[in-house]
Amino acid sequence: MWSSSVNMFLVTCLYPKYTHSIKCDLCLLFSNPLFFSRCPSYTEPQNLTGVSEFLLLGLSEDPELQPIFTALFLSMYLITVLGNLLIILAIGSDSHLHTPMYFFLSNLSLADIGFTSTTVPKMIVDIQSHSTVISYAGCLTQMSSFVLFACMEDMLLTVMAYDRFVAICHPLLYPVIMTPHLCVFLVLASFFLSLLHSQLHNLIVLQFTCFKNVEIPNFFCDPSQLLNLACSDSVINNIFVYLDSTIFGFLPTSGILLSYYKILSSILRIPSSDGRYKAFSTCGSHLAVVCLFYGMGVGVYLTSAVSPSPRNAVVASVMYAVVIPMLNPFIYSLRNRDIQSALWRLHSRTV
Repeated sequence: MWSSSVNMFLVTCLYPKYTHSIKCDLCLLFSNPLFFSRCPSYTEPQNLTGVSEFLLLGLSEDPELQPIFTALFLSMYLITVLGNLLIILAIGSDSHLHTPMYFFLSNLSLADIGFTSTTVPKMIVDIQSHSTVISYAGCLTQMSSFVLFACMEDMLLTVMAYDRFVAICHPLLYPVIMTPHLCVFLVLASFFLSLLHSQLHNLIVLQFTCFKNVEIPNFFCDPSQLLNLACSDSVINNIFVYLDSTIFGFLPTSGILLSYYKILSSILRIPSSDGRYKAFSTCGSHLAVVCLFYGMGVGVYLTSAVSPSPRNAVVASVMYAVVIPMLNPFIYSLRNRDIQSALWRLHSRTV
């Protein structure tokens, strides 16, 4: 009994990074204050070098909630994938929808599928296997994939705003400007910029030689939380975050705002109310998705700034990484008669 207690004490105190689930209350078994001082609290920051894995704390450790979370997130994931696949199939199978706007929409649906696929399947597997461990390489892969698809969606929303600007402000020049070559170029440019963005995050994290902790208070490897775990100077990390937000956040947002400023100016010059409504209705779905995407992004930022609670961060991440990709197909299908007609024709052909 004594030897086993000593062994447990040594494992817990000397190798805290492998025993985060074992509390150091075992030290209370020893009256000698020397023993107690040797045992650090597992909640205190520790400089851990040579980290080979991280622990994802997930949504909840309550075993009664695990089946509910599994059913809920599996349903949301299937709805997201099936809804976006239906939009891609409808656009690809209907020649009436072979236009720049729907070409960008099909690529946005692909980005939504990739966005939610980087986080939800891993979370469901973790719940079922009762394991929260993710390898260092797996964490970097998940982080870079998440950044890639999030940035891809950001860029595509900006490209779609430009497409609506050309269609409403320069309708006669629209076929001349928005050529198939330009559309493909804009999508490829969005992809390569997003890839560069994700690899830049990987490069920054690979420079870290140690971490304060291996516990990530989320259900996936959130880039901002990985930066917070680093032992390096926080000033450098903050500079990187500000530059990253400016280049890949502020500039696309400015492009969208400028496009809609020009669009609103052109719509207000239309004399008839019916003409104004018809012109603005072509932007309704895109504007709803933009407000949802950036509104949720601002909400996540404000939540983390005002109340930096791990639980609030998890809830905000669920809304941003799971709920938004699920809602996008509904927004475009419910507010777009062309998509509804294409889906109906697709259903008629399959039946």
